[in-house]
Amino acid sequence: MFATDFPGWLARGMPHILDYRRVFVRERVAFVKLTDTYDLMDPETKVVIGIAWENVSGWIKFFRLLINKSLLPTRVDIAVAEKQPPVLIIKRNVGFLRKKVTVFDGAGVQLGFFKSKLFSLGGGFLVYSPDGQQFADVKGDWKGWNFKFLDLAGQEMGVVTKKWAGLGKELFTSADNYIVEIKDGTSNNALLLAAAIAIDTVFKEKQ
Repeated sequence: MFATDFPGWLARGMPHILDYRRVFVRERVAFVKLTDTYDLMDPETKVVIGIAWENVSGWIKFFRLLINKSLLPTRVDIAVAEKQPPVLIIKRNVGFLRKKVTVFDGAGVQLGFFKSKLFSLGGGFLVYSPDGQQFADVKGDWKGWNFKFLDLAGQEMGVVTKKWAGLGKELFTSADNYIVEIKDGTSNNALLLAAAIAIDTVFKEKQ
């Protein structure tokens, strides 16, 4: 059983989802679905510490039956539990050559934004502060599902990978499951967590 109750989740003294430096993202598998939902778990205890889900209107779901969803706007909410208000909101408007994705906190305050790269062999995007200053570069390869968060000096701030020693194989299925690790001492924890989730839900789109 996973711990998903709220507010008992807080009563046990568990850290807030945005305080975790290591998060396992597990996609919920469904036979037919028009939106994606992910459980966010503590990889050490395998306890569910949050949820991320696409929160889109009915007309967007309808058009996803007709055209590639990467051409449509989307929104991803991140909360500590189901039916709870989001602590992070990821929004992407319609975009073609360069996708722009904006991140807000639960109160609607912008935390920063991401921009896809025009030319990138390995995939990735750039991370900006709210005032438009770039402070991180997400580099990786879609095929191997290994990504690095690098600061402007090229120092590693975090990683996203599907290869992680110590996690039970039962947690990894054909769905998109991966580990996010943000290095100790790195600031902008919330924005980097949003960037990691955006890799799959916003940038690495599936039809």
